[in-house]
Amino acid sequence: MFVDVALPLPLFQTFTYRVDGTPRHPLVAGSRVVVPLRNKRAIGICLGPAEPPPDGVKTKAIVDVPDPEAALGEPLLALGRWISEYYVVPLGMVLRSMLPAALTGAAVPVPAQKTRRCAEIARELPSLLERDQLFARAKKQREVYELLEAIGGRATVEHLVEQLGVTPGVITALAEKGIIRIVNEVVARDPFASRPAGVAPALTPTPAQRQAIDALRAGAPGDVFLLHGITGSGKTLVYIELLRHVVGTLGKSAIVLVPEIALTPQTVDRFRAVFGDRIAVLHSALSDGERLDEWRALQRGEKRIAVGARSAIFAPLSDLGAIVVDEEHESSYKQGESPRYHAREAAIMRAKLEGAVTVLGSATPSLESWVNAEAGKYLLLELPERTAGGRLPTVAVVDLRRGAPPEKHDTAAASFARHPTDTRIADATRSPARAILSDALDGAIRQTLDRHEQTILLLNRRGYASFIICDDCGDVATCPFCSITLTYHRAPERLVCHYCQHQEPVRERCARCHGKTLHQRGLGTQQVERILAERFPEARIARMDVDTTSGKWAHATILDRVGRGEVDILLGTQMIAKGLDFPNVTLVGVVDADVGINLPDFRASERCFQLLSQVAGRAGRGPKGGQVLIQTRLPTHHAVRCAVTHDYHAFVKEELAGRKEPAYPPNVRVTNLIFSGITERATADLADSAVEWFRGVLAEHPVRVSVLGPAPCPVERIKNRWRWHLVLKSAHPNDMTRITRYFAEHFVVPNSAQLRVAIDRDPVALL
Repeated sequence: MFVDVALPLPLFQTFTYRVDGTPRHPLVAGSRVVVPLRNKRAIGICLGPAEPPPDGVKTKAIVDVPDPEAALGEPLLALGRWISEYYVVPLGMVLRSMLPAALTGAAVPVPAQKTRRCAEIARELPSLLERDQLFARAKKQREVYELLEAIGGRATVEHLVEQLGVTPGVITALAEKGIIRIVNEVVARDPFASRPAGVAPALTPTPAQRQAIDALRAGAPGDVFLLHGITGSGKTLVYIELLRHVVGTLGKSAIVLVPEIALTPQTVDRFRAVFGDRIAVLHSALSDGERLDEWRALQRGEKRIAVGARSAIFAPLSDLGAIVVDEEHESSYKQGESPRYHAREAAIMRAKLEGAVTVLGSATPSLESWVNAEAGKYLLLELPERTAGGRLPTVAVVDLRRGAPPEKHDTAAASFARHPTDTRIADATRSPARAILSDALDGAIRQTLDRHEQTILLLNRRGYASFIICDDCGDVATCPFCSITLTYHRAPERLVCHYCQHQEPVRERCARCHGKTLHQRGLGTQQVERILAERFPEARIARMDVDTTSGKWAHATILDRVGRGEVDILLGTQMIAKGLDFPNVTLVGVVDADVGINLPDFRASERCFQLLSQVAGRAGRGPKGGQVLIQTRLPTHHAVRCAVTHDYHAFVKEELAGRKEPAYPPNVRVTNLIFSGITERATADLADSAVEWFRGVLAEHPVRVSVLGPAPCPVERIKNRWRWHLVLKSAHPNDMTRITRYFAEHFVVPNSAQLRVAIDRDPVALL
């Protein structure tokens, strides 16, 4: 017997292996297999029977089939084949990414199951006389026995020791007498065991929510719904009611994708409060053992709902009924390394393969999803109002340009400045900290503190200062391995590269001219935190960025403090802009809305609008209402203007018009080809040769694809590798698939300068 095996190698082929005798476990399509590969062993996935090789061709035999059942069912195998074809990735690498890390390495042992020692009664002692005789000189043993008897005949050894204050030797002596037995009990490693699930609130759907819920329940297999609901409109309640129907009524399973599980503990807690032990949480912060236990519980059917980040789309659930993609516009759903799949598209394909419905939810849907809804490919559902009669917050703009005159508008909102003013666009030049805290924002924070309410401040740049510059010669401290400036961090004091994580001490002299006049430029969350502490010494401030959230539960710990009212001002990067629902937050301030708005990327404006809209939605979720202040030097930019008026439709209209000429998604499909190497010349030559290759192919074959480039990437060097890229555009997805697959299989990369080519189809950024 021969079988096809997919191995995690950068080769667009499968391998034929021989099956000698009867394997330890049944060998079916989707089974993990241990096979010899060169002089080592590797884990592969069986794809099914293979044709016998030609006479004279030697084959190697499978070493082992380690699992009693297939690791990947047929729907997941089909999804893997689609990802391999569409994103132009070898099938073996795709299938490896679908499994927990603990199951992907032949040389790495699978984490042993966690166990605990339990004591259970092995021999009943109904006679009091027998007990008196047996325990005459062993009162502690009698206490252990009678406690076990009182609590059902079984308990952990740890519990008995803790309750009675006995030593483990007392329990061992009972076991030696045959009165009890000690057994090892398998314990699932529950990552949420120490976190209470909470109580599900009793909520009554609004008419708009009820209409959306009914439409989702009536959806046909494979239907895709776009749930466009403004911030605070109750999209999570719609998801929960859909899952009640799918899991509770129909007896099926479901997947819920969230942008990043560690940043949305409130969302996860709400699902756990409703569905309890039926929820499995999958995300990268879990240990290998925890992730494996959750994965196995889903595979066995013990848990029926998988909640997690993008890789949760590969949860081994059977009889899938629904897939929810919350905040579907988020770029974190795109995998940054091979296989570069987009979890939203993978979710839609998996749902179609398994006859489930897909729900894409967002207050600011991606342009691709919106265009698909307008074209009728997706079914559009809208939640136009906040729940419980809540209103969207009033949004005002502070113009940070020097000398910008304040523009007056009539508004019923509360004053934003310390001094009474009706300006909707305020003058920032009066602020003691200039553009860091304008008078308007400073005054609004003071008023919020006086009312014992909470503030959220957004600055999407961590560190203390963006760079350090020499005033004598203008030299800027840069990373030795990346084409990027080093960011100054104050606590602990160091210079850090945010691309490769290179660190070095703060320089006392300029590296070029040895001058002593070094100044910090730019703004980061650490600097804003210091200014807030000086300006509002009585305020309790929490900073939430990558530097403060490296611990496993650091995000949840900070947000729990906010929820308990122990934080007055929450300052952070984009991680505070989503998934938060705090009724006492009445003020949101954007310290600098211009961060990222002018990046050399076609999605820069879209990301800016989404971020501003999402963070603005954190305010006014309670009966007290809310207000938002956006500090910017670009008050007339359409991303800012539309965020101020909460006008998603106006933004879409203007943004789509700007992507027609030159054409960018969603008007065309794009593939970014990234060439990298350790020398600049060799990398540039490789990109040039790729363009010539494409020109030759396109001249001979009628493929409707255009080629732009090559050019250096906006960040030319990362981790000591030079980067060039070229962009393929096409309005015809099949043509894009054909030419990129042909390129991957036939373009020859020289074996020098560590040259590589990465294919990123439907990129979320071109940086």
